[in-house]
Amino acid sequence: MSVGAHPTVSPAQLMALLDHTSAVIYMRGLDGRYLLVNREYERLFKVRREAIVGLTDHDLFPAEVADAFRANDVAAIAEGRPVRLEETAPGDDGPRTYITVKFPLMDPEHRPYAICGISTDITERKHAEEEVHRLNNELEERVRQRTAELEASTRELDAFAYSVSHDLRAPLRSLAGFSEVLLEDYAEVLDDVGRGYLSRIEQNAARMARMIDDLLDLSRATRVDLRREQVDLSALVRDVIADLRDADPDRHVRIAVADGLTARGDLHLLRLVLVNLLGNAWKFTARRDPAVIEVDATADDPQVFAVRDNGAGFDMRYAAKLFDPFQRLHSHSDFEGTGIGLAIVQRIVQRHGGRIWAESTIDGGATFYFALDTEANKRDPLEDS
Repeated sequence: MSVGAHPTVSPAQLMALLDHTSAVIYMRGLDGRYLLVNREYERLFKVRREAIVGLTDHDLFPAEVADAFRANDVAAIAEGRPVRLEETAPGDDGPRTYITVKFPLMDPEHRPYAICGISTDITERKHAEEEVHRLNNELEERVRQRTAELEASTRELDAFAYSVSHDLRAPLRSLAGFSEVLLEDYAEVLDDVGRGYLSRIEQNAARMARMIDDLLDLSRATRVDLRREQVDLSALVRDVIADLRDADPDRHVRIAVADGLTARGDLHLLRLVLVNLLGNAWKFTARRDPAVIEVDATADDPQVFAVRDNGAGFDMRYAAKLFDPFQRLHSHSDFEGTGIGLAIVQRIVQRHGGRIWAESTIDGGATFYFALDTEANKRDPLEDS
């Protein structure tokens, strides 16, 4: 071979190349008669290449399979370019699925004179895809069933909560009312011990009424639809603080609220968050002089909000219990409460795609941080409904 000359490839070398591939390769004339097949074709369909030349697919396969192969050949010849399609052929263990590329061979005048095919077996992949599809459908059905069951359970719990609320309020009002009448009309008959007992009955009736309200708030925080909007948290905080001052006008609490605090969320539920967080701060600073409550955003992230106080604080070893219903880190004799408020707060924050956490020391005040997931809240389907 002279320098610079291009090496030539013999037909035997080309055939060796075709025989050493895992794809099925074949060539047929325009009349559908086989001109050439590779070793993989021989292996899969158990026919010798010498014997197949001159035969058609109708000599090798069932009529419906051969008809489909022939139709695909004709379509590729008509296209005049490579065509990619899916074909099915019989196999030892049942039908096999192939991805086939068919293309016509052209003469110098660009007229087709043969059709070639390269087929790759994708049966296992196809089975895997079908299995994944089946499992997805099964999972979706199970999710639908589970969702329907949960919705039914939620409706039942809601009905139960409101029924219990209604049924309990009447006897509580009666209990509190008769206790008040006894204290007013029979005060001279009762001694100090009797009056003390009646006073405790009134106090516990009021406490149970508050617990009923808190349980309903907890249920509402879990089930109501979120109606997201841009909320002015600074204004909302000041509104809640005004209510606390009106209810406890003798308290002197230094309040600092940062301007411009905004978040996207459900106005009524976010108010419930602030009612509970600020209510706790107000309660646990009762023995501080001066009492201080601050609400702002963290320096690192303006979407992480902080409610700080210089109150009683708590031991961080028990912080994991903070958001569990009915868990209290202070005795009822020290600070009143139902132990449900922070559970309500956590449910609401989590429903907004956020999280809440706290930092504190005993007698060193507490800071509650909460963040709403702004990415998740950018759009809500309910806003379009």
